[in-house]
Amino acid sequence: MSAAGQHILVYPFPTSGHFIPFLDLTHRLLNRRLTVTVLVTPNNLRLLDPLLTRHASSSLHHLLLPDMDPLPAPNLPARLRRLRDLHYPPLLQWFQSLTSPPVAIFSDFFLGWTQSLASELGLRRIVFSPSSSFSYSLNMSLCRESLRIDDPPAENQTLSFPDIPNSPKYPAYQINSIYRTYKDGDPDKEFYRRNWLQNLESWGVVFNTFSDLEAIYIDHLKKEIMSHDRVWAVGPVLGDDGLDTTNRGGSSSVPFQELVAWLDSRDDNSVVYVSFGSHYVLTRKQMDVVASGLEESGVNFVWSVREPKASQVSSDHGVIPDGFEDRVAGKGFLIKGWAPQVAVLRHRAVGAFVTHCGWNSTLEGIAAGMVMLTWPMGADQFTNTQLLVDECGVGIRVGESTQNIPESSTLARILVESLDGCRAERSRAKMLSEKALNAVNGGTSDNDLGSLVKAINEIKPSTGSNKI
Repeated sequence: MSAAGQHILVYPFPTSGHFIPFLDLTHRLLNRRLTVTVLVTPNNLRLLDPLLTRHASSSLHHLLLPDMDPLPAPNLPARLRRLRDLHYPPLLQWFQSLTSPPVAIFSDFFLGWTQSLASELGLRRIVFSPSSSFSYSLNMSLCRESLRIDDPPAENQTLSFPDIPNSPKYPAYQINSIYRTYKDGDPDKEFYRRNWLQNLESWGVVFNTFSDLEAIYIDHLKKEIMSHDRVWAVGPVLGDDGLDTTNRGGSSSVPFQELVAWLDSRDDNSVVYVSFGSHYVLTRKQMDVVASGLEESGVNFVWSVREPKASQVSSDHGVIPDGFEDRVAGKGFLIKGWAPQVAVLRHRAVGAFVTHCGWNSTLEGIAAGMVMLTWPMGADQFTNTQLLVDECGVGIRVGESTQNIPESSTLARILVESLDGCRAERSRAKMLSEKALNAVNGGTSDNDLGSLVKAINEIKPSTGSNKI
């Protein structure tokens, strides 16, 4: 490899669940001596700070483009279209203004439209998936096949996917709402489908996963979905490799040392960590059940409580019950807002994780060797639950969106049982954790990252005339 590798543009989707793992991967690419320009919007600019302090200005640059207007988009397809309309023209102009532009556009799977930009510029496009290869396979199946879903969806309707390994089946309510509620031919649905189908035209795909976790789905993508084998599994990328994990993605709402001191005073594997991610706000019923279950169980716990944004406030959003904090004093530690999740999960005192099963949380829990208490809410979280519970055996189902809310007494019992050191899930979680850490430390993911960087460094700079 030359002293400095090729120059690439990294374009994350501007939400924390997509942006943060892409920056973690960017850090690893920079450590492999690539030169990177990160496309960032003002709202996410602060998330670049850890990288800017770690890497030379000659290798890391950023391109600041505007945020979408403050009015919330009515749906995801509308948001994706707004982003394309806002960023495509200035991106095209930026590339054309450079004498030595990046050789590739490395963009999120929600940004399939960047394939058109790459083709117009004669560049390679690489897809980054912040979700699992299992979920990616399901999305590809959904956008390529026309599903027959009852209108309205029947409560007991089940949809099968025989084209995916293990032929998974899901009740209709667990299917992406765009495919479940939008009619064929609807402009939003067709834009969303086309956006995903453009990922099939990409030069390569990179997954934040590892072979021991998802080999069957990675192989499926190489053999059945993509027309090439440029599919790399490089995860889990969790802010390691020299990055500080305590402020990964934001500042905690409580002093970090106060939280650590509280955890230090607890026995090994005696604390349950509870978090439903950075986006989902619990309903009143969900909040009451979680609070009651924690209180009834008597376990030590850290609970990261998501408070609603102005656009999320509703008559049904949950609030912490009156007097709850006083009643659990000494047993519970509440964090209102962003939590240093990676650091919490890695603490010796934490033994179980109540999670919505977002992919970042799933990988963080796996890497930390957690017994996972699953309560998926939407999106890819149902496939992630299936992977954790049915395929890996490290998870225990406790709830499911608003369709299956447990009794507080049931939740309390499961919380207590999850900390039992003799549970089979605990021993399997420890083995899976070792496999995850080995993958990124000289194992399969490390090798795939090296292969990815080698392939990028072998790209010949475009003259602007060739079409990929």
